[in-house]
Amino acid sequence: MTENETNPKYDDSGPRTADKTAQGVVIAFGRTMKTLRLRAGMDREELGRRLGYSAATIASFEQGRRIPPPRTIDRADDVLDAGGLLKLWKDEVERAQYPPFFQGMAQLEKQAMELLSYDTLVVKGLLQTEEYMRALLGMWRPPLDDETIEQRVTARLARQDIFDRRPTPLLSFVMDESVLRHQYGGKGVLRGQLEHLLLMGQRRNVEIQVMPIECDDNAGVDGAFTVVTRKDHKRFLYVEAQVTSALETDPEQVGLAAARYGIIRSQALAPRKSLELIERLLGEL
Repeated sequence: MTENETNPKYDDSGPRTADKTAQGVVIAFGRTMKTLRLRAGMDREELGRRLGYSAATIASFEQGRRIPPPRTIDRADDVLDAGGLLKLWKDEVERAQYPPFFQGMAQLEKQAMELLSYDTLVVKGLLQTEEYMRALLGMWRPPLDDETIEQRVTARLARQDIFDRRPTPLLSFVMDESVLRHQYGGKGVLRGQLEHLLLMGQRRNVEIQVMPIECDDNAGVDGAFTVVTRKDHKRFLYVEAQVTSALETDPEQVGLAAARYGIIRSQALAPRKSLELIERLLGEL
């Protein structure tokens, strides 16, 4: 596999180094925000009131325990009369909100004009409801702390802006039927997730297909993967497992993956039939 070229912080020392780098960015941003607040003669309660947060949340931002969303950074820059100083941190802070193994892919999604995704274990993050996200994150072992869960939910929801972006990217999702049967978080969570998939499947730029359990031929038996085509027409293959990931840029390997995805799509149920299956599964809950 080739080096993750969309994530300049990736190196051979692995996820631990990347994680420390991201945390360092968040801490440095928080200290900068605190310095500007003190310079403005403002306490945490006043800043929180202007930004729509509690004083405790402002403390979490300043101490690097919580990552503010981009809109909050913009607002804080204006409120503290920072002259763009906080806004300079925005891209780095936004990247830091993702787990180190996903940072490169998060950047690619923002530049995608086409995304092809095959999933075998859980619903793709781009299609997850907030309740489904929380159920999955709550099952991590060792357990994630509450602030990390909140941070990752916020980041995952922000990624879903891809559906409303202009120009509209083409988005194709194929998932095993078993994904739609796992009751992660309970029947209520799954019911909401299936309803969400039915709504998303109605979008003109989204195709959702299901690989039925009784299918006797599946070109995707090697596991989940995603192929992204960037606006400059360069394609990438992303594979993730057990908090590690690989982002392949070799044209031959990416081309083979795209061809394999085409076969998977032909073996899966057509989009209309897939939505009918999802509706049937919803009725069985």
